[in-house]
Amino acid sequence: GNVELPTAVNITWSSINFKTILQWQPKPSGHFYTVEIHGRTSDVKRKCILTSETECDVTDALRNVKETYTAHILSVKPAEMDDFEEPPFAVSEKFTPYSQTVIGKPEIKNYSQDGSKLNIVFKDPLTPYIFPNGSFQSIQDIFQQDLEYKLYYWKDQSSGKKDVTTKSHDFEVSVESGKSYCFYVQGIIPSRRENRSGQESMVLCTSVERNILDEYGTEVFIILAVIAVAVITLAIVLPVVLCKRKKAKRARAEREKELLNGV
Repeated sequence: GNVELPTAVNITWSSINFKTILQWQPKPSGHFYTVEIHGRTSDVKRKCILTSETECDVTDALRNVKETYTAHILSVKPAEMDDFEEPPFAVSEKFTPYSQTVIGKPEIKNYSQDGSKLNIVFKDPLTPYIFPNGSFQSIQDIFQQDLEYKLYYWKDQSSGKKDVTTKSHDFEVSVESGKSYCFYVQGIIPSRRENRSGQESMVLCTSVERNILDEYGTEVFIILAVIAVAVITLAIVLPVVLCKRKKAKRARAEREKELLNGV
């Protein structure tokens, strides 16, 4: 009977930008799975009916993103699809999309560095949910003021990282003129206890023309300065030494001449 059917184990929710996938084990053998989504205040919704897979996209069943849900994964034999006997099932952990979905990567639209100003413009990740006009809702459309973004930036080839926060979709920060900078952007939900920080955007770097000091480093210039000082010193000292040696030689020759005349 149904009691002998294996039930699902290792049930996990995987959710990014409100696209939510339910996964479990083991692969079915001689039976199928059906997923039921139970909400505290919403009707039961059935997804992936009689599936032989071990994952199910339940995004559409979680439209009330602030609702808390559990998933019942039913183990069903094809010949026993009547409603007279409840099939065995496993129950997932609770899941609340609003507080548990992961914030995906922001998309950097454009960026520039003009003198001492670094400007970055980015856009929100989109969700699978749509407005009545057919356009996709962004995560900011759903989170509103609960969402903010953080920019991390640092001087190229440096480990010192700075950050600044905004609720808009652009940053303008003061940087050192003539230096290239790298950066990334990350969504943040400060009110969350877990999953506060989202995925990091791609790391991008500005390309400011490097001067020779940046290219070769200060150590080379110190060495060159020491060599230059040595050359200058030699250029000053050598003529003096040669002049003194010439005068001494002349004086010695005159003394030798006087001695010869005296004899």
